[in-house]
Parts: sequence; structure tokens; C-alpha cells
Amino acid sequence: MKIIGVVLNWNGGDDTRAALRSLPPIEAICVDNGSADGSDGVVERELPDVELIRNGANLGFAGGVNVGIRRAFERGADWAFLLNNDAVAEPGLEDALARAAAAYPLAGLLACKVLWEDGKTVQYAGAEFNATVGYSGRRTGFGGPDTFHELRLVGRADGAALAISREAAERVGLFDEELFAYVEDVDLSLRMRAAGLAVVFVPDAVVRHKGSASTGGSASTTNLYYDTRNTIAVAEKHRPLPIGLRGVRRGIVVAAHLASCVTHPARGAAVRAVLAGWRDARAGRLGKRA
Repeated sequence: MKIIGVVLNWNGGDDTRAALRSLPPIEAICVDNGSADGSDGVVERELPDVELIRNGANLGFAGGVNVGIRRAFERGADWAFLLNNDAVAEPGLEDALARAAAAYPLAGLLACKVLWEDGKTVQYAGAEFNATVGYSGRRTGFGGPDTFHELRLVGRADGAALAISREAAERVGLFDEELFAYVEDVDLSLRMRAAGLAVVFVPDAVVRHKGSASTGGSASTTNLYYDTRNTIAVAEKHRPLPIGLRGVRRGIVVAAHLASCVTHPARGAAVRAVLAGWRDARAGRLGKRA
């Protein structure tokens, strides 16, 4: 089983290089998503064994990683492993993914265990998505100690660290580029499951992840805009409802996101981002935010 890793370089800096350096013995591809800080050149000079692809523009998470996934499959990969540029892979990840793929021949996505930077606190150990109400719920284990050691089926993977099989990609497709960023991992997971393929949580495939670095960190409101808009869009795509109930679901999504604005460091801007996401979802405006 051949695995090739894909790291998307959004904002450059040391994070991307740390992510790439954590991948060996897995071969690596770095997709530069129009960075403007010269970090693509640093990767080219310091990591000559890494294939560098320059998009020349910000294609979003979905568009950027799709470029890398396609290239990985062109190079003969059976699985493309995606690692966020603000995450690092722990040793043993390649073998853990191979064991999981052998245990679940119908797996389309292999979801890694994602820990926070301390390497002890859980960020992701499985998750679900209720399309009827547009609610993902709290990720399994979030904020608690790592007690998750069982290989098991889950509702959705986390885009911070997952592997997609060539066969599944040929059957289901890649990330929806109209979503641009956020919730595209939910959409892909739902499409996999609808096609009869499994999403498998792999507890021995461990990464440590900062979170939200590509969109400006905890003070940014970009993630709130895309998460609101795309949650509505994905729910409506996978679970169409009559007009009245559709409005109720949109209200639930907006209310949940507005609740998260209460403690946001830029509260006013956060509220405006959520409402903008809601308006664009209603209007069917997807892609990169205007």
C-alpha cells in the first residue's frame, strides 16, 4: 500500500516546514496556495525531496488539496494522506493507516486521531453530523484526555488529518471546491457513506494540531463565515427539507454559530460574519467569499 502525503501551504512560516518534516518515511507533496511570503521558495530550498506545486492563487482548502490529491494518485499512491500545515504527524502513522485499510477493505476515508499541541488533549477522536438539523455536535473526546484506542466506524472525518483512497476518489470524487474552506470534510464523509464506503477512525494514526492557523487563528472571523454558510449548504444538499422546515434548520445553524460569538475577541465582527454566511447560503453564493 503506497501512501503519499499532501500539505497545503496557506500562510507559510515554520508550520508548513514542520508538517512536511514530520511525514517521512511517507513521500510528500507541498501545494502552495498562492502564499506571498516567500515560504514556497524556502520549502523548495530546504526540502528538496518534497514535490512543490505552485497554484499561483488561493484556491481554498478544497481546491488546493484536490490539486495535491490528484498528483499523489498520478504518482501511483493508493492513498493520499492530507495533513494541515499547522499540524505534525507522530511516528508510526503510515503503519497505522495501512493496518486500518487492511482491516476495513470498504474504507473510503481514514480519520486520524487529532490532539492539541500538548499531545495529550483530544481535538478529534470521531464525530457525527446530523443533516436534518445541520448540527455536527461536539467532536468525540474534545478537550479531554486521550483515552481513545479503538479502531471504529465514525460519521465524519476531520480535514486536519485524513487519508482518502484512490478507489473511493474515483467512485465518489474529491472535495467540493464550491465550499472553498470548512465543512468540505463533512460533505466528503457523507458522500462516502452514501456510496456504501466507510469512514474509519484510526487511533494509532496520531497528529498534533494548532487549529485555524490557515484562516488567521482564534481572533479571525473567516472560519465563522465559511462554517455558517457551508453547514447550511451541506445540510441542504444531503437532507432536503420543505421550505418551512428548511428555514427552521437555517435558524438552528445560525443560532449555534451566534452563540459561539459571545466569547469571541472580535464579537461584533464575528456576529457580522455569521450573518453574512447565512445570507450567502440563502442566496446560493458559494466559492470564495466576495
